[in-house]
Amino acid sequence: MTNQHSVTFRPDGRTVSVRPGTTLLEASRRAGVTIRTRCGGVAGCLMCKVHVSEDQSERLQPPTPAETRKLGSSMLSEGARLSCQARTKGNVTVTVPEDPLKAAIRRRLAEQQEDDEDWLK
Repeated sequence: MTNQHSVTFRPDGRTVSVRPGTTLLEASRRAGVTIRTRCGGVAGCLMCKVHVSEDQSERLQPPTPAETRKLGSSMLSEGARLSCQARTKGNVTVTVPEDPLKAAIRRRLAEQQEDDEDWLK
């Protein structure tokens, strides 16, 4: 049994080696990937939600009772996991959703660019 797992974060493409049982939130911090959280990692806020594809789900330990209560079976079945609760048990790739504020700014900048291009025509 290996004593290290690799965790790759999309869309950043950053990978970090961690010990088995490391939470995805801890791994993200080591990799320099920002995952927002408000509750301090106690499954209280849903902000640290990430997505794990079905073929990768067995590479994480089963959801904790707190994670199951917070996410519910529907979100869990869609691949959502709380990064503060999900622990590694193999090499895994996870997708971190775009920060809502960054997404809003990106959309506004794209709209502004379209307006500028229309004005120049």
